[in-house]
Amino acid sequence: MANNVYTVRQVNTYIKNMFTQDFMLNRIYVKGEVSNCKYHTSGHIYFSLKDESGTIACVMFAGQRGGLSFRMKEGQQVIVFGAVSVYERSGAYQLYAREIRLDGEGALYEKFQALKREMEEMGMFAPEYKQPIPKFAKVVGIVTAPTGAAIRDIMNISARRNPYVQLILCPAQVQGEGAKESIVRGIQMLEDSGVDVIIVGRGGGSIEDLWAFNEEEVARAIFECRIPIISAVGHETDTTIADYAADLRAPTPSAAAELAVWDYGQHAEIFFSIRQKLFRLVNQKLELHRMKEKEFRVRLSYLHPEVILRERRNRAVEMEDKLRRMMESRLQLKKHQFAIMIERLKGISPLEKLSQGYAFLERETRGKTAAVRSVKQVQEGEQLSVYVADGRIQAVVTDIREERYE
Repeated sequence: MANNVYTVRQVNTYIKNMFTQDFMLNRIYVKGEVSNCKYHTSGHIYFSLKDESGTIACVMFAGQRGGLSFRMKEGQQVIVFGAVSVYERSGAYQLYAREIRLDGEGALYEKFQALKREMEEMGMFAPEYKQPIPKFAKVVGIVTAPTGAAIRDIMNISARRNPYVQLILCPAQVQGEGAKESIVRGIQMLEDSGVDVIIVGRGGGSIEDLWAFNEEEVARAIFECRIPIISAVGHETDTTIADYAADLRAPTPSAAAELAVWDYGQHAEIFFSIRQKLFRLVNQKLELHRMKEKEFRVRLSYLHPEVILRERRNRAVEMEDKLRRMMESRLQLKKHQFAIMIERLKGISPLEKLSQGYAFLERETRGKTAAVRSVKQVQEGEQLSVYVADGRIQAVVTDIREERYE
């Protein structure tokens, strides 16, 4: 008996595998009334589908929200496409939704999907064809109903953000018979008028109310327009073919006005900040040039001809003084050397010898004079000139005697 006992987890896993292997339960459409609908902070949507006979729990995870084009409310009749499986923790089965659409809109929804696929294949939604929205638009064209909430929201937002931007409204029928022709005509008129950017849109509504913006003629007019177009159809959850064809999609008409009209106040603050920064930079430059000008003035004062001449005069005076000192020093040196030479010459001067009692003898022979250095040079009776310190004496040799002094 113990072999037939299973854990809760084993049972739940087994049942889940049974649901997983059932092809029909993996791709099933379920119709019913929405109840207990809760949008979780994580992005998941928890709700139940009920009819007169029962209820089934449902969940749409945040990653599948792309398959939901409206906001779910209590009491709505919807068709849910998804898979039925077991949540093992609670042991309860539930429907995991992938797409949800309102009951009664199935044909329109299928038509919407088919047209979307066709135009996407034609490349009309390709990002390389999207025109950039001008950052500082001066004239904004608007294609919408003249009495709806959309135009009032656009006007209010535009006046608040930048009252200097001009708005040109081209009234259009946005719902019912003739709506698509009216929208196309409005786009073409604004294109011919040369506005900077065009807003095409309306307020929210059902898929039937918004269908004019799902028409191929409107999508082609948006795609072929030379002026950048912002689509603003319905609420954030509403999506139309016009949104895919437009250069930029805004979730609401108010958001479209914020995207098309630049905020004057914000840019005024930026301009003021830039102006203050520019003033600071200019003042810094001026101060720097003042300092340089002062420095150049000081340098110029050093290079002034009068200053240079004065400096050269001072230099000349200094050089003159230095030269005079050098000359005096040199002269003093030479005087000292001259004195030494005089003293040396005194030792060999004839006058000095003569003043000491010596005499210089000179004889004349054949008209020539010669100094007498030896007794052998003279003869008795010969006249000699005797030079002493204060004059000359003429003498006659009377006696010659040879002696040796040792």
